[in-house]
Amino acid sequence: MAKGYWVAHVDVDNMETYKKYIAANAAPFAEYGARFLVRGGEHEVREGTSRKRTVVIEFDSYEKALECYDSAGYQHAKSIRLPVSTGDLVIVKGYDG
Repeated sequence: MAKGYWVAHVDVDNMETYKKYIAANAAPFAEYGARFLVRGGEHEVREGTSRKRTVVIEFDSYEKALECYDSAGYQHAKSIRLPVSTGDLVIVKGYDG
């Protein structure tokens, strides 16, 4: 079964409020088995454009990745994040070759 990934690029306008989002997303991420592979960190844009933060989260399956995003717990966390950040999020099915 192919894994699922969230790939996000985010600009944060208010880090103090964003920290509340991080606290709020901990429970749904634990519930759905999310594992951070990239969480901010140093990066270098070689092509195109990017935002200040890149986040990559791995789930055991593509379905779990979708379920986590749609869960009430994550939707609550997202409501905290939206007013203080601008971002792009893609949920992608991993290669199972």
